[in-house]
Amino acid sequence: MITTKNTTVGFIGIGVMGNHMARHILNAGYVLHIYSRTRSKTQDLCQQGAVWQDSIAQLAKQCQVIITMVGYPTDVESIYMDSDGILENAGSGTITLDMTTSRPDLAATLYETGQKKGIHCLDAPVTGGDIGAKNATLSIMVGGEVEGFTRILPILELMGKNIHHQGPAGSGQHTKMANQIAIAAGMVAMCEALSYAGKAGLSLEKVIENIGQGAAGSWSLHNLAPRIIKQDFSPGFYVKHFIKDMGIALESAKAMGLKTPGLELAAGLYAQLAAQGSENEGTQALYKLFQE
Repeated sequence: MITTKNTTVGFIGIGVMGNHMARHILNAGYVLHIYSRTRSKTQDLCQQGAVWQDSIAQLAKQCQVIITMVGYPTDVESIYMDSDGILENAGSGTITLDMTTSRPDLAATLYETGQKKGIHCLDAPVTGGDIGAKNATLSIMVGGEVEGFTRILPILELMGKNIHHQGPAGSGQHTKMANQIAIAAGMVAMCEALSYAGKAGLSLEKVIENIGQGAAGSWSLHNLAPRIIKQDFSPGFYVKHFIKDMGIALESAKAMGLKTPGLELAAGLYAQLAAQGSENEGTQALYKLFQE
């Protein structure tokens, strides 16, 4: 049974979302050890009681639960598989939770490698952006063994509300790919719709209020369209990370023999946006392409 009294939690990756997610765990009373490539990003958490570790290996040796929230599958592979990584240094019985959006096949590899060492590796990507991370309302999609999911659930509930075990290792990542495919086409449609309304001389605020209550309503329309109106393109989720996600989805779909023309269109548009210098902006920056 995981409780605040018997569980030390490690969190690797204190970024836009990871900072909020780690804070919820700390505020719940868990002893929290943290590591991030940029130590300055962890200053606030350390001032509130989190324990900084100088290496992943040191963190892994001291924690019963280890959560990772980093940028790319290559980062995940290094953090888990290197000689100074998690799987070489964590103790038997440790539960790891990779919340990065990563490759389904890598999630399966981590699970299989962990099993040989008595380490339970789950994949648990999330959706909900910086808003969901801050408000602890993330949707969390989990792959891996049910026993590990059941044990880790009290910690997952500190970060999200819509939490489901989707199946064996890799299933959480496959679910996230389905989510990203839906978002990709939706973002193109949302930006196109706002551009049309603007060209027609309409009030974008009134349009959002009107169409958002019907079939056109979406999370992106309600949460990102208001940012677009304010010309706020700061990242709740980076363009560069969305491009990474779409690349994984395209590769996975190709491996399954599935055609994804909507995803291909969105990926091409975001690649164009990144080439224009917006890779570190939020995904709502796609709107800029429609203003040219």
